[in-house]
Amino acid sequence: MNEHALPLLSEPVTLSGRPLSFLDIARIGARRVRLVADAAAMDRVGKARDVIEEAMANHQPVYGSTTGVGAMKDVEWTPDQLDEFNLGLVRAHHFGTGEAFSSPIVRTAMAIRVNMALTGRVGCTTDLVDAYLALLSADVVPVVRRTGSIGCADIGLMGQIGAVLTGAGEAMFDGRRQPAADALASAGLRPFRLAPRDSLASVSTNAVGYAAAATAIRGAAGAVRVMLATGLTTAGALGASRDPWKAVAHVGTEREAGVGAWLYFNAKGWEWPSATHIQDPLSLRMMSQVFATAFETLVVSGRILLAATGRTDDNPVVAGGQVLTSGGSLPLDVTVFLQTVQLGLAHVARNSFNRCVLLGNGGRRGLPVNLVAPGAIATGFGPITKLAGELFARVLSLTSPVSANSMVVAGGMEDEAAFLPLVVERLERQVLALQRLAALEALMAAQALDITQDRPGNVPGMIHDLVRQHAAYYFADRPLSAEVEAVESALQSDGFMGELISHSTIMELDEFFALGPIG
Repeated sequence: MNEHALPLLSEPVTLSGRPLSFLDIARIGARRVRLVADAAAMDRVGKARDVIEEAMANHQPVYGSTTGVGAMKDVEWTPDQLDEFNLGLVRAHHFGTGEAFSSPIVRTAMAIRVNMALTGRVGCTTDLVDAYLALLSADVVPVVRRTGSIGCADIGLMGQIGAVLTGAGEAMFDGRRQPAADALASAGLRPFRLAPRDSLASVSTNAVGYAAAATAIRGAAGAVRVMLATGLTTAGALGASRDPWKAVAHVGTEREAGVGAWLYFNAKGWEWPSATHIQDPLSLRMMSQVFATAFETLVVSGRILLAATGRTDDNPVVAGGQVLTSGGSLPLDVTVFLQTVQLGLAHVARNSFNRCVLLGNGGRRGLPVNLVAPGAIATGFGPITKLAGELFARVLSLTSPVSANSMVVAGGMEDEAAFLPLVVERLERQVLALQRLAALEALMAAQALDITQDRPGNVPGMIHDLVRQHAAYYFADRPLSAEVEAVESALQSDGFMGELISHSTIMELDEFFALGPIG
């Protein structure tokens, strides 16, 4: 369905400077809501602007408004130079390159920029807030190329949005990528004149990084949610003991106990096979611990990210009736905890790969090596297990932290960076690998269940039935690439996630991350 044909909800989302939720972000990105600014918050914007105006009237240097930026901070502009400087500043920061962010991420970034301004700490004009909201209302979406930020204000990313306000750059409108001036004209909008402070406010914020991070975190939560289901299906196929899921309720953390309860509940409703002698391999026995830890890193990172959407990361800021230099443009808390998520995802990937090995090594329940069907002359799932190993290695290779790398630019004035957009990009790549790994495990688990003639119920039954809708029982060797991709797509669909959630939720996770259809 064309996104422009999606109906806007009759009830608006009011931006007020308070932190957004993952549901807000998902709906804003998908253009399911219209956005309005809270009147009291707009009043705060106006009062902060008065402080900026007074400082300039008193000939107080205001960074990025009456002075240059970065290494040019000591260059002061005369009043008759300010228009040219402000127009040039935002256009000079249109230097991003490469693949463009999706339209949902850019919409979200613009909304976050507005929301941060509504804290009343930025000093921009109310007209700038209105200009951003006008773009969102008309769905003129700036084309923002991904490479252009060291994660200490997304200047090369936000600059591409700010340039569109002035009629420069490119934008998506009515389903077409076109020059910004044409998109504005077609939408009935005019290029915006940037007042002093508006230009820097359009550039010097991490809104794009935060928007992309929110989308990646939500995607990771969905991927881990699905992998918990495929992991349970494998546990059933291998006849794993359910005792550890009982034990964790007594000895585990609250999160571990919740995951264990979900596993135990969904292991019921069918004749669960038993093949355990004393105890299982760790990849089965410790599923509660592995998944609970991954979910915990996601929740903590998500809370920190959402908090960032409701605070100002500008420089300078307006506080206590003064224009103050700020160091808030370094999103280090978001970045560091996002890297912790990456480590948690690596453990989930290893857990899944190890179970794939158990499925194919011929050591459980008399299952044949490589899950070759009885009586078949075939290679079976041996080759696909190598792909599972490659995907695990891919996820693991992206866990080394990059936020502490040295970065010195602007003549040494700027020597701290968080590399948030790069961290997000690496997280996105991990999520893609996890989604494919889930498909591989689901395929192998379904094959094992059919070989043993099990009839799974609950979530394992859902996984088995989904696989069989896209991939037949494996008897003769055949190409699997298209089937893997079809199963992957089905597992990650909103429809399946909605079915999974309606069957049995996991604590507050599903609601917090707004998983499934967003309505």
